[in-house]
Amino acid sequence: MDYTIILILLSILTWLYFIFITQSNRKTSTRLPPGPYPFPVIGNIFKLGKKPHHSLASLSKIYGPLMSLKLGSTTMVVVSSREIAQEFFSKHDISFSSRSIPYAAHAHDRHKISMVWLPVGDQWRGLRKLSKEHLFSVRQLDASQHLRKKKVQELVDYVEDCCENGKVVNIGQIAATTTLNVLSNFIFSVDLAEYDSVSSQDFKNLVGGLMVVGGTPNLADFFPVLRPFDPQGLLRRADFYTGKLMEIFEEHIGKRLVERTKSSSDHTPPSSKDLTDLMLDMIGENENCIFTIDDMRNLLFDLFLAGTDTTSSTLEWAMAELIHSPEKMSKARNELKEVIGKEDRTVEESYISRLPYLQAVIKETLRLHPPVTFLIPHKAIYDVEIQGYTIPKDAQILCNLWAMGQDQKVWSSDAETFRPERFLDVGIDYKGHDFELIPFGAGRRMCPALPLAHRMLHLMLGVLIYRFDWKMEEGMRAEDTDMSDKFGITLQKNLPLMAIPVKV
Repeated sequence: MDYTIILILLSILTWLYFIFITQSNRKTSTRLPPGPYPFPVIGNIFKLGKKPHHSLASLSKIYGPLMSLKLGSTTMVVVSSREIAQEFFSKHDISFSSRSIPYAAHAHDRHKISMVWLPVGDQWRGLRKLSKEHLFSVRQLDASQHLRKKKVQELVDYVEDCCENGKVVNIGQIAATTTLNVLSNFIFSVDLAEYDSVSSQDFKNLVGGLMVVGGTPNLADFFPVLRPFDPQGLLRRADFYTGKLMEIFEEHIGKRLVERTKSSSDHTPPSSKDLTDLMLDMIGENENCIFTIDDMRNLLFDLFLAGTDTTSSTLEWAMAELIHSPEKMSKARNELKEVIGKEDRTVEESYISRLPYLQAVIKETLRLHPPVTFLIPHKAIYDVEIQGYTIPKDAQILCNLWAMGQDQKVWSSDAETFRPERFLDVGIDYKGHDFELIPFGAGRRMCPALPLAHRMLHLMLGVLIYRFDWKMEEGMRAEDTDMSDKFGITLQKNLPLMAIPVKV
């Protein structure tokens, strides 16, 4: 983070402000969890480094699994163990159910209407209920199973074509295309992306741009007095990407409204309605419905933003780990052959429960490479005592899932090793009850899309390893696969995974 010159210039202007803040919080700060000594004004900003999940994991080994840092005027509390995570998000869940909202999330006032950023209240509960009962319920997901099967078959067709032509495949990119089209068909009944299409990259680039903005440490978050100046231009960039995405959603919603208006009666069978129809029905049939078109547009925004990058990056990491460990790949493929058979070439969602090793591969991938490394930051609603320390009101709470996945006390001395076998016969799951593995969060703010992600990850990974073997390009050895990461809202591979498919 090369903010030295800017911070030196600004320190004189902000000195008196932060002296006041420091004096007013002196009593509270003496009871904060331990942490590195903060420098005047800037605090511990330079402790974050380019990979904060690594840096904070190293600091937690010195100061403990409950640690505090000062980032400008922000008090950050970092959680790095399952015991502390359980105390925060189970015992004191309501106390930390609010969100620490980054300045970039103020683009188009999304912090006032997005389910991601709204405080727990009637509006948030309404959107949450809608998501659980109509978007990601077992009934709704079962009804849309044929859609996911169709889109995954299109993925297989594309990879088979690459296989016949000896073409290198960008694993993350094809996973993103498949996931995006599953979501866009579930919502709008159209594809928003095509394999190897330059034009279809627009949507993915907009989503990717927002993820980069969201993952960039922002001076305006650390020093609120700088917000009117937006010194890094992150809010301006977020405004641009958000506006472009909103235009896409507005176009599709507008078309659907016109279609519905032209028709004197709706003859569409309920089973064939997409999510747009279902939400418009809710708005039109109930005059007292608090759910509006604006809510609908923002909810769709959340779904696309949260659903595409996280799923595709997890799939890419899983494939990278399996290619890097050929014996694990063979074990997973053999399990699929035993369950599915050699003649039936289709992987069904109903098989997932009968594939414990494939499930273990996904769990191990999420342990080593949690898609949202710190979860979405929580915020303390009021002062709370944890482990004898005071977590002050408005403190930002980060849960370092990457550090928790490296904890040798939980995962043994080989915690850094990809070993799916550790999840066999232990009953640990990622549904929010086992706090050593909470990649989708826990408590009230747990990700509502978990059921869809669960199906998509197993379906895509299963078909890619059941139908194909994979080799590295240009004679590279599997063990030479680059496994380094780069930090952002989602934990991405440092280098894209490029591999050549070979028919099994």
